[in-house]
Amino acid sequence: MIKDTNSKIVKKLKEQEKEEGSLPLLLEFYKKLAGVQTVTQKGIGLIEPTISSTAINRRLAQGQPLVRFEELAIDGALLRDAFTRVIAVFAQYPQLFSVIPERLKTTKAGRLLTKKAVKAWFDGKTLPATLTEGIGDNLLQAIIQATLQPFLSMHALALIDHVKGDIWRQNYCPICGGSPDLAFLETEVAGRGLVCSRCDSEWMYQRLQCPYCRNQDQSLLTFSEDEQGLYRLYQCKKCMCYLKAIDLRKAGPETLMPLERIYTLHLDTQAQEMGYRPYDQRQIQQDSQ
Repeated sequence: MIKDTNSKIVKKLKEQEKEEGSLPLLLEFYKKLAGVQTVTQKGIGLIEPTISSTAINRRLAQGQPLVRFEELAIDGALLRDAFTRVIAVFAQYPQLFSVIPERLKTTKAGRLLTKKAVKAWFDGKTLPATLTEGIGDNLLQAIIQATLQPFLSMHALALIDHVKGDIWRQNYCPICGGSPDLAFLETEVAGRGLVCSRCDSEWMYQRLQCPYCRNQDQSLLTFSEDEQGLYRLYQCKKCMCYLKAIDLRKAGPETLMPLERIYTLHLDTQAQEMGYRPYDQRQIQQDSQ
């Protein structure tokens, strides 16, 4: 279940650390980050859907994500606390990330993540200058995404059971409208599913189509795989974007997809060295509105 994913990630990384003696720096960072997200999820608790079954079915039929910004249940105090805690984790690893500005490392930094700022991030718009001063855009986007992930994933937990079968075949998340950054081949019929980069929801998608530009010209779509056939790298020569994938027929159904983002960073490097790029999350958001 989505609800348990962060705690399972912490548990798995602790087991890996015990077995290997230590973790690579990036996995050590991610273990701490998942721990903060777990605490936030516990503070959120279960979320009840705020829209009727009729409205849910109508939105899905019309290709509209189920959660709109104004419908997000976000406690301001909990959000500010999560933001401060997430920044503290990032700040511990200047070897991995750019240096965090001192103004963002204070206990009052959470006040900067206002409702206006969250809406701008959610809608893929320009963030307020009060947040962006002195920090790179990619790093700030990652911090905000890590902060909002527990909130979005709990909304996903409340609604994902309504997304069944072929009811949703869009190239953006049926829950929050986010873009996919990971794919999987399912265990039974080997269909291809996508994973939302924001709330970790999973949904099925056409196997022979680029999930970014929707290109179906097979002469422009390629993929490569590792020697074990566990991981794949899909590439589209039309939009020059790539998508990482894992074959669950070999990895098993207990695979933690968010953790696979970290385990497969070598595929990102491989794709980018070949001239491909990850898709811009904000473009998908604009396309889905």
